Amino acid sequence: MEWVSFIRQYAHRPRIVGAVAPSSKYLAGKMVEDIDFGHAEYIVEYGPGTGVFTEKLLAKRKPHTVIILVEYNSIFYSMLKEKYGREPNVHIIHDSAEHIDKYLAQYGISQVDYFVSGLPFASLSAAVSSGILAKSQQYLKEDGKFITFQYTLLKKGLISRYFGEIRIKREIRNFPPAYVFNCSAGVDNTEAKRGGNGEGNSFDRG
Repeated sequence: MEWVSFIRQYAHRPRIVGAVAPSSKYLAGKMVEDIDFGHAEYIVEYGPGTGVFTEKLLAKRKPHTVIILVEYNSIFYSMLKEKYGREPNVHIIHDSAEHIDKYLAQYGISQVDYFVSGLPFASLSAAVSSGILAKSQQYLKEDGKFITFQYTLLKKGLISRYFGEIRIKREIRNFPPAYVFNCSAGVDNTEAKRGGNGEGNSFDRG
């Protein structure tokens, strides 16, 4: 049933949904494998869709860990509310990730351990993408990570402006095959903000 809903939403709003099918369990595994669930206090997920990554986050988190789900699509938002609305320490927001600062302030959160993103940066406008990345960088803990996946490396340069260190893995068992970007501030992110030379980036075929 979720597959049908996903395909319908893609057909209706392909640029917003950004994928023809839900992410696979293999991609979900790669997205969360570098999260230190034992110490994570706050995790934000952008664009959870039908909840493939959310399931992994909830299965592995500690009871005290707060998870914020930010979903723009009203159909997916309703599905998430039905599935996870009664989960403790889970907040489900119907809005654009551009406004994450508003909701972090609302819940009294000054820093986030992990941002997990399913957003299709390749199909979002440059202004929207930059706004989301800038706010994520602003609220990310010093040792935190911004983790996203993309189907191409097209937006690597954009992402590297906000995160000085990017480790990339590829998951070929997903449809379509996807790249996972594991991003952190790095030793010095100043040059990265200015669109520097990309040093500190690495690629792992997984």
